[in-house]
Formats: sequence, C-alpha cells, structure tokens
Amino acid sequence: MTDWGFIAAALAIGFLGSSHCIGMCGGIAGALGMAVPGRQTAWGQLACYSAGRLGSYTLMGALAGALGAAALPALTPLRLAAGLMLVAMALYIAGIWRGLVWLEKGGAYLWRYLQPLSAHFLPVRSAPQALALGSLWGWLPCGLVYSALTFALAQGSGPRAALAMLAFGLGTVPAMFATGAAAARVRGFVQKPAVRLLFAGAILLFGLWTLWGALGHGGHAAHGQAQEAEAAGHSHHHH
Repeated sequence: MTDWGFIAAALAIGFLGSSHCIGMCGGIAGALGMAVPGRQTAWGQLACYSAGRLGSYTLMGALAGALGAAALPALTPLRLAAGLMLVAMALYIAGIWRGLVWLEKGGAYLWRYLQPLSAHFLPVRSAPQALALGSLWGWLPCGLVYSALTFALAQGSGPRAALAMLAFGLGTVPAMFATGAAAARVRGFVQKPAVRLLFAGAILLFGLWTLWGALGHGGHAAHGQAQEAEAAGHSHHHH
C-alpha cells in the first residue's frame, strides 16, 4: 500500500459502509436535522455532530495504533485480521452472515456507561451540545467502526491508525448529512438490496485485497519481526 493508499481505502470503507451507518446513527442525524427550524442552524449542528464523531474515531485510532504497535510489532497478523474483519463486514451489510453482532454486543458494555451521559445533551439546542453528543456517539457499538479500527490497527503506528480512522469517519459524513436533510428518502435508497449488495461487494474487495497483501508479504515476519517493524516506513515503497 502506498503512503496515501491506506487513507483512500479507509475513506472508501467509510463511504461504502454508510448503509450500515444510516441504520445505526441515521436517527440521531435526522433528529438533529429536524430539531431546529432554521436550515442553516441544522447544517451547523450536523457539522458539529460529525466533528465530534470524527474526533472520537481519530482518538480511537491513535490509541489502538499505539497499543497495537507496542504489543505486536509484526504487521502481518494485523493485516490478516483487518482483511477478515472487512470480509465479515461485507457479509454483514449484504445480510449473508451476522457474525459481527457479537462484537457489537461486546461494545454494548462500554455503551451502557456512556449512554446516560448523552441525555445531558438532548434535545440539542446549540453547537457545543451537538459536538459533545457526536463525540459520545462515536463510541456507539458498531461492527463497521470495529472493522475500520482493525484496518487502522494494521497500519502499524498510532499516527497512521489515527489518520485511517479520520479518513474512515470522513467517508461516513456524506451519508450523515444526507440523512439529516432527507432521512426517509436516503434510508430507503441505501436499504435497497441491490445497493447494499453493491456496497458489500466493494468492501469485500477491500477485504480480499488486504488479505492478499498480508499473505503476499507474510515472508517479512519469517525474516524477523523486529526488522519488519523497523522497516515499516520503507516497505510502503515496495507495494
């Protein structure tokens, strides 16, 4: 992967996975869009909500990337995990396999503690409230976010993982804005089986591409994990 390739991939994963996002977070975006009489104010609140969510995703990426780099210097197992998670996400969006539900159930334990905090910011009447709500909503248990996080983790460092999660979040923004503006119409479109299958197919290709890259470079680990970690920056020029 080139230095910019992983950012483009994360952006595309966010955009293509938006059909899942709309089911999970579309309600809050729609509520923000309809909660205020002035359209300009609504757009401002949606922007603040999205900024808060992106901030949470970036923080998640930075923490996960730093922990991953410290715990597992070899990138190959992380890339394999990222590819498998993306394949699982594609099957989830297509409605073929619901295996990611158990991951969302795991995240629900954390959400139990965060959800009561969101009550303090509802109904949203100001930009700071929307920003705070968005930053909390970023931690909502979501298979797509966990898939993206595994992909970010496979980048091998805190800064690169943070960038990947920021790009992923930016990819989901168009759907959130569209949902806020025309909730029912957008949700109806992305829930169409053909659209979901198209998006799922594209994410499946990203997953297979990630797996292929991991298997194709599996020999690096055999030559020494430390060498791979040290040369992670240089390895991008060989892709």
